[in-house]
Amino acid sequence: MKLVLLAAIAGCGLFAADGEALFNGKDLSGWKMVGPGRFVVENGMLKTEGGMGLLYFTGRKVGDATLRVVFKTTGARDNSGVFIRLPEEPKDPWYGVHNGYEVQIDAGGDEWHSTGALYSLSKVSAKNQRPAGEWNTMDIQIRGQRTVVLLNGAKVNEFVGNQAVPERKMWFEPVRGPRPDEGYIGLQNHDGRSVVYFKEITVLK
Repeated sequence: MKLVLLAAIAGCGLFAADGEALFNGKDLSGWKMVGPGRFVVENGMLKTEGGMGLLYFTGRKVGDATLRVVFKTTGARDNSGVFIRLPEEPKDPWYGVHNGYEVQIDAGGDEWHSTGALYSLSKVSAKNQRPAGEWNTMDIQIRGQRTVVLLNGAKVNEFVGNQAVPERKMWFEPVRGPRPDEGYIGLQNHDGRSVVYFKEITVLK
């Protein structure tokens, strides 16, 4: 029996029947880091190290698609995030916070800062992250100005760009305002104590 694998390379993404894999499991091809922190590839996974940083995919912008991110934490307070809708390629690690949306990864946060929240803008309706050491699947649906977040198969957040949001109180909270329908995507390295692994970043149609 013959097994025929149909795949095409566009930029640094691998196209297959289930979507476009942005991380090849081998190296950081197609990705760029800004900030003092870093990501390393360890046993086919991306691993956060060091201080604050933003690793972003340079190949193209993502919009009207589902971004699937498979991750696991190593401790109860590990902090990270997935950036979406970045209008330009970031020049510093805070660009994603203030110009896109950060889909939070933090099992210990409150409803505005827990895994699946749009950091300080849209709270989660439920907490559904698995314990440290177990893999989680986050599906981020980007459709025009609507963002829907599913965590391990359960819907935990839905946000529309023009809906009311809490008042900004601290400098590190996102600057309020509209984000584009599509944009660059990235991963956050939050701090030197948090160790988060990512084994899949895929754009599903």
